[in-house]
Amino acid sequence: MRFFTTLTILISLAAGSAHSQEQLRDIDTRPEIVKALDGNWIMTGDVMGKPVTYNMRAEATLQNTFTEMHMKDVQVPAKYEARVFLGYDKESQTVIAHWMDSFGGKYSVPHASGHINGNTIQFIFPYASGPFRDTLTYSPEATSWVFEIEASKPDGTWKHFARYDIRRN
Repeated sequence: MRFFTTLTILISLAAGSAHSQEQLRDIDTRPEIVKALDGNWIMTGDVMGKPVTYNMRAEATLQNTFTEMHMKDVQVPAKYEARVFLGYDKESQTVIAHWMDSFGGKYSVPHASGHINGNTIQFIFPYASGPFRDTLTYSPEATSWVFEIEASKPDGTWKHFARYDIRRN
């Protein structure tokens, strides 16, 4: 009898835990500025002075704890593809970014960290060859973004690496 009582309690706890997990999945605690990235976009701009155009889809993933930005060159076959995962730690008010792209695993380390300031999300990747600074600035009036990527110079200043205008598709 004791076995059946214990089994009943365990099943009840598991069902309650599954229900709680399901409820948590439905809650989207991402900051509003990060949620504004959600949707289908066209990115036009340049990388080191060369024109590029990407399709981008951004959406909540991993139980609404990250925003996944999937960028892919419009050329067929695509010359570049990336997935960027943006997370936010509410306690420290820190943005965490993981960038994975078609250049391979070697270039996906380390992760970046940064902050949100108004309509701007900025994070820095501390690469061994020198930091990269990524800045996403949202224009709510135009429902568009500007995405700038800069590389650090030895003197501590920043130089242009890439810039994109991001508009709804």
